[in-house]
Amino acid sequence: MQSALLVAVRMERGSRRRSEPEEADKGRMKRTIIKDWKTRLSYFLQNSSNSNKRKSKKAGKHRNYFRPSPEEAQLWSEAFDELLANKYGLAAFRAFLKSEFCEENIEFWLACEDFKKTKSPQKLTSKAKKIYNDFIEKEAPKEINIDFQTKTMIAQNIQGPTHTCFSAAQKRVYSLMENNSYPRFLESEFYQELCKKAPLSRAAQGT
Repeated sequence: MQSALLVAVRMERGSRRRSEPEEADKGRMKRTIIKDWKTRLSYFLQNSSNSNKRKSKKAGKHRNYFRPSPEEAQLWSEAFDELLANKYGLAAFRAFLKSEFCEENIEFWLACEDFKKTKSPQKLTSKAKKIYNDFIEKEAPKEINIDFQTKTMIAQNIQGPTHTCFSAAQKRVYSLMENNSYPRFLESEFYQELCKKAPLSRAAQGT
């Protein structure tokens, strides 16, 4: 009886020893994921900041992008457009797509947004060709997942480009991101971390 009890105690101690390293590994993995996210995010924010610095040099303005409050971050879960309209949110989403190896979707969407704002006919033509070469043609470096019929239609449209050349493809990619990547982003460790409120200090709790 005593030996059986001793074996049971040893087994319990052994299971505890095994579970402790497992928990430690999970904690380390979570910290690594969040650190990797922050590295990617700082890269995209740096690029956004540099881009805006160049655009606003004439006006003498410069915008920095600060970490949003938990309340601001929570707004991103209300609608996909809320996320895309926020500079920090957009950079965070790009970092997430990069981690999923599908950042070409947001890059194409952004390129289309820029294309629609282009006024010069010459620039419209050159941008249309660049978007087609980068994202649409077969084996393009950032080829997006759209059907053959849409690709054919775009190839014809860019011969005499208008602002609606890529509208069908942009809608398709938007829908793909909204229905697939966006829900996963909202469940990600990084987004959950942004939504966490800092715990109140004892002094604050006592007031």
